[in-house]
Amino acid sequence: MTKTLVIISGKGGTGKTSLTASFALLAEGAVLADCDVDAADLHLLLEPDVRERHKFVSGEVASIDPAKCISCGRCEEACRFSAIDGSYAVDPVACEGCAVCTLVCPADAVTMSPSECGDWFISKTRAGWMAHAKLTPGKENSGRLVSLVRTKAAELAGKEKSSCVIVDGPPGVGCPVIASIGNTDLALIVTEPGLSGLHDLKRAAEMAAHFRVEAAVAINKSDVNEGISNEIEDFCRERGMLVAGRIPYSTDFVRAQLAGKSIVEYGDCAAAASVREVYDRVMGHLFKARKES
Repeated sequence: MTKTLVIISGKGGTGKTSLTASFALLAEGAVLADCDVDAADLHLLLEPDVRERHKFVSGEVASIDPAKCISCGRCEEACRFSAIDGSYAVDPVACEGCAVCTLVCPADAVTMSPSECGDWFISKTRAGWMAHAKLTPGKENSGRLVSLVRTKAAELAGKEKSSCVIVDGPPGVGCPVIASIGNTDLALIVTEPGLSGLHDLKRAAEMAAHFRVEAAVAINKSDVNEGISNEIEDFCRERGMLVAGRIPYSTDFVRAQLAGKSIVEYGDCAAAASVREVYDRVMGHLFKARKES
């Protein structure tokens, strides 16, 4: 049975993607899913070789036929999103696809057509197969695109007989994150030792608990504020959450990224050693049921 690990954070910039890339390389044969479709960046570290590219179509967008339009102004008045201007042209970025303009147009000049919102890909990386996507700026339905990426990753895992799917989830607690953590075996929450980091961790933990997903925690830059790192560990113990480990602040992460590598590929440094320890604890916990059986 394939296990699914999703790596999330209460906010962006906690080191979630750096950790995902390292986990993917250490796992050897895992399938990856980059579900941070609004700001995908896992490809920057893993340099995927795209094998499949497909359009992501979701919702509809309006268009007005100038040959039929009688310039009555009803569509402009009815549009709550100001997507129709005085020349009776539709701004495709502002259009929400509600289709109210088609209902009020007396000349039948408005039509709805499928909206292309981005692209999704199947790629091969040095860490294994990856499903990923890119949402077009200004487009919505990222939760639906995340679900599509998850589905394609699961199909890849079945095809490749992989024991693990590693998901790079979006930050925050919104719809894309909810789509990322659904039906997963373990959520690893990456946090930082600050008041905002602790606050965001609590929100992420509450979200995971609401959807009955077990959560573990990794503290990045843990030595920046040892006091709050201790508070984070106390919170985890109170909630019965696994503390996967502490990762110290290190400029080696930046140097590794500049070299186009994950921290575990970059060199034998303290940061790489701590990431390996976190990986061992997380994977040991993820597969403990299998080991026991």
